[in-house]
Amino acid sequence: MSRTKYHYNTKTLRFEPYRERWVKRVFRIAFNLLAGMLFATLVLLLAYRYLDSPKEKRLRRELELTESQLKVLENQMGEMEGVVADLENRDDQIYRALFAAEPISAEVRKSGISGLNRYDRFKGLLISDLLTEATQKMDQIRKRAYVQTRSYDELWGLIQNKSDMLKSIPAIIPIDLGDLERMTSGFGYRIDPIYQTPKFHAGMDFVAEMGTAVYATGNGVVIGASHEAGGYGNCVRIRHGFGYETVYAHLMSISVRAGMRVSRGQKIGLLGSTGKSTGPHLHYEVVHKGQPVNPVYFYYSDISPEEYAKLIDQSNRPGQAMD
Repeated sequence: MSRTKYHYNTKTLRFEPYRERWVKRVFRIAFNLLAGMLFATLVLLLAYRYLDSPKEKRLRRELELTESQLKVLENQMGEMEGVVADLENRDDQIYRALFAAEPISAEVRKSGISGLNRYDRFKGLLISDLLTEATQKMDQIRKRAYVQTRSYDELWGLIQNKSDMLKSIPAIIPIDLGDLERMTSGFGYRIDPIYQTPKFHAGMDFVAEMGTAVYATGNGVVIGASHEAGGYGNCVRIRHGFGYETVYAHLMSISVRAGMRVSRGQKIGLLGSTGKSTGPHLHYEVVHKGQPVNPVYFYYSDISPEEYAKLIDQSNRPGQAMD
């Protein structure tokens, strides 16, 4: 049974029964429902904003664990980079230098991985920056490790040929020390004996008596044995392999011919004064991959430390060349 509602009539000053119109009742009910829905929506928004559901809590814990693990892996990759860098440094400074192999350039070792869109798959993820950085670092380490492996493969091939290489690389003085009177000019800029102007001297000049025996400084093949124009006179050129060649100029006579194989210590001619020469001497050069290098660095097979130090001192003295 519904309760009767009353309202106070200000005209009659009496409480009179009140009957609510149905339209107003419907409006009131709708208003209450709408207010309840708005309140419920506000509560839900605040809950989603500041309170995590069990599923969200689990996902948040997993995300935090993943970020933590990625940071641990990043530290480990940093340590791996240090190890790879140490291997690269040893490779360039020791191993490749030992076998006279060119060091690998930093551009080749640290070049990037191809593929501009390689890391696009991480875009939009919550930890996209961490994933991209970690993947890039791992790709770079993998590339550097691959380059280092290829370098070791090359060095292994050089090791297999080490015996031949050690016999071929120029390693002795081209005349007997007992026959050597003095050195008049070393490697570098010297005064030209004809034009009296500074000129680059690509070898070393050994002064000795006319007819002193001249020897090949390493195993190789004679690629030139003739009188050359341009000032070298009677000249022998030997290709030793591994990028090395040697030149023996101003000879009085030649004992070998082009195409002939020679061994270290084998006589190839007699010291003379042919070509653009101001006196009996041997002009000797070492060339590596087309570039002249200081021959004094290759006298390590037949002289004492004291004799080597003396040669170094003589080769560094400024003066006038004999050719």
